[in-house]
Amino acid sequence: MYFFIVGRYAPSTRSKGGDDTDRGTQQGGVNILKINTVTVIGGNGTMGANISGIFASFGGAKVYMVVRNLDSARKAFETAVVSVKAESIGSNLIPVSYDELSECIKKSDLIIESVIEDICIKKSVYQKVNEYIPPNAIIATGTSGLSVDVLAEQLDEDKRKRFFGVHFFNPPYNMALCEFIPSKYSDRQVALELKDYLRFNLLRNVVEVKNTAAFMGNRIGFMFINLALQFAEKYKYSGGIDYIDSIMGGFTGRAMPPLGTSDFVGLDVHKAIVDNIYNNINDYEHESFVIPEFVQSMINENHLGRKSGIGLYKLVYHGDNSKEVYVYDIETNMYRPKRKYSFPFAEHMIAYLRNGDYAKAFSSLISNKSPEARICVELLVRYVLYGIFTSKTIGEDIHSADKVMASGFNWIPPLCVYNVLNANGEFEKISKELLPPNILNNLKLDDVLSDLPLSNYDYRPFFKAKG
Repeated sequence: MYFFIVGRYAPSTRSKGGDDTDRGTQQGGVNILKINTVTVIGGNGTMGANISGIFASFGGAKVYMVVRNLDSARKAFETAVVSVKAESIGSNLIPVSYDELSECIKKSDLIIESVIEDICIKKSVYQKVNEYIPPNAIIATGTSGLSVDVLAEQLDEDKRKRFFGVHFFNPPYNMALCEFIPSKYSDRQVALELKDYLRFNLLRNVVEVKNTAAFMGNRIGFMFINLALQFAEKYKYSGGIDYIDSIMGGFTGRAMPPLGTSDFVGLDVHKAIVDNIYNNINDYEHESFVIPEFVQSMINENHLGRKSGIGLYKLVYHGDNSKEVYVYDIETNMYRPKRKYSFPFAEHMIAYLRNGDYAKAFSSLISNKSPEARICVELLVRYVLYGIFTSKTIGEDIHSADKVMASGFNWIPPLCVYNVLNANGEFEKISKELLPPNILNNLKLDDVLSDLPLSNYDYRPFFKAKG
């Protein structure tokens, strides 16, 4: 799900200070854009409704929610209100039909489009609204991975310098991350103004990244998730999906296990993200973005995850009104009850974590030579290395991946994992022992591991003393 934004730009007073204008206010010596009116195109979608709530609540703006039909407006309105847990914003939300789109754009300081992540549809929307965008508008796309440069080129040439990528994560009320992506046409001073608005008005954790497929958060996150799917296929005779999710439980630093996350996102969305990365990026983890055959088969059957009621997991209701979680068994091509696995390495880690002894928890993981412990360490190591690699190649600084994964996925930041696994200086040795030869041959390990600082995050809250 994605959107684009058009906001009116106030002349900068960043370096000079100065009086407030009708389009900006001063906060801490920084000029902040003042957005009074917002139009959300596709306001009845999940992301569109949530974004409407963010701008009405955090931004204090009047929001026109443009919907396909007014019958769906009430549900969208309620979604927006619930998303920010504030009934008081209701008076700021105004549902309208597409017939009123052009007039809404003309009188809005900010325009957001939230439709399906499809390059052709997105191009057609830009071309349709282009003529209505005011001369002093700031324009941005919220695509989760399409080229910001290509999308900028759908607009008149004089408008491209005010075009940016602004990618919110869902749900935005809970996930404060906002990836900020300038296009090659973007004006740097306008970029600074918009970043300040996102930080200070909308209270976003803004991370600037380069214009590459899937940007940073989804690139790191879905490398890890798709790799876990590949491992599920590789270890299908040991249990497959729930086997891998149990190995990567809460004690490894994530609120939701990787394959459960894919089911939550939707397998079709998962495929679109990894296919986009595979087709446009050729780095050392390139093959980790190949979707397993069993996942493609499930997509073909419309078994997409939670939104379709059946995917990697499904809920089965019994005659006594009880319910049970079933999981897709890759070996048998059938669903079976989800198993409760008992891994000694996990039990030891959880026991140490309950006592607050993080050093012993991870020392016990590293020293354990069971197949499950080795799978766990390999997945963690590859997550760490890819996070650091992307920070160094497309991020603002070495901490970029930490910010993205903590505030966009609620996962343990890569540098945190590196810090705990490298407590005794063993991370490089562990990497060389566990990484597949093709990864080691294509990865410049010394460069990735050079000059690494401590993470700015406290790693302790991320590790859960449970499976």
